[in-house]
Amino acid sequence: MAEQVKINALELENVKRIKAVTITPTEKGLTVIGGNNNQGKTSILDSIAWALGGEDFRPSHPTREGSTIPPNLKVTLSNGIIVERKGKNSSLKVTDPSGQKAGQTLLNDFIDRLAINLPKFMNSTNKEKANILLQIIGVGDQLAKFQLTENELYQERLTVGRIADQKKKYAKEQIFYDDAPDNLISPQELIDQQQAILAKNGENQRKRERVHQIEYAVNTLEQEYASLLKQVEAKGQELEKARSDLMIAKTDALDLLDQSTEELEKNLADIEETNRKVRANLDKQKAEEDAKQYKEQYDDLTIKIDNVRKQKMDLLNSADLPLPGLSVEDGELVYNGKKWDGMSGSEQLKVSTAIVRKLNPKCGFVLLDKLEQMDLDTLGEF
Repeated sequence: MAEQVKINALELENVKRIKAVTITPTEKGLTVIGGNNNQGKTSILDSIAWALGGEDFRPSHPTREGSTIPPNLKVTLSNGIIVERKGKNSSLKVTDPSGQKAGQTLLNDFIDRLAINLPKFMNSTNKEKANILLQIIGVGDQLAKFQLTENELYQERLTVGRIADQKKKYAKEQIFYDDAPDNLISPQELIDQQQAILAKNGENQRKRERVHQIEYAVNTLEQEYASLLKQVEAKGQELEKARSDLMIAKTDALDLLDQSTEELEKNLADIEETNRKVRANLDKQKAEEDAKQYKEQYDDLTIKIDNVRKQKMDLLNSADLPLPGLSVEDGELVYNGKKWDGMSGSEQLKVSTAIVRKLNPKCGFVLLDKLEQMDLDTLGEF
């Protein structure tokens, strides 16, 4: 780790509530500035932030009330750099013993802006805090990929689960016939038998019509015979032949017996009813199989989601976190199992300070207000 830059000395005059103060922070540990309200504790922190952070941290009314002398700020850092703001415009002067280019750019190299503005970090959203932490420990991009994979799998599993439920519900609503065979029955054989009978019956009908035709011919010939005595002999022969044909036709038609298609029609109707049941059973079995397959997909996606979550946890557990017990879950900071809004005020201060100090390892200090939120034990641990 690069050598941390700390504040060795601080001199302030006519800044906000401060008339004049000189502070020498401890080399290690915590420097506590105490006192009653309205005595300038926060003014000291604001002055340090202004001196080192630049014009963005300049107070709206920097000059002490009642003073005609402009503010004078001087900060001596552990790397030998001296930072001063003085004069009517509080111009910045950076004295660098190493000869590097002086100015705010140099200060920004080793002073993290959140270290002098901790409330900005504390007031950020939960996801912003988590993203800062993940970028610090170098796993933000990889964890984002895991999160994207988990979200995609979760949405896929959600869709599959809904379809599985729909399939299961649909299968449950289908009627099942226990007395139906497993496969559809073909009615073709019965249809062929029916067609053969209908053809036979048609042939019988033609023979009956033949009888009527011959009877009509006999009647006609008898009338002609009566009126044509001159052709008695010729017509008599025709008559005899016609009578002979009539007897033959009657003989042929006498033993004819029509067959009934009633049973075949009933069998065809039974086949259709049976096939309706078979189709219903097949639909139910298909629906149950679909539901089973989607349930298996859902379970498989659940395993994949669990694996991705484990990879995320393994990644975080192996990372160089700035504070024991600190982690990221569902895109939010978690400390000892508690999210930000579940932490106490002192815990929020500890977490914020640890993360901000990790942001720029070269910045060896953090400005922190409201230490009175901590009890002595917590303060000692901090």
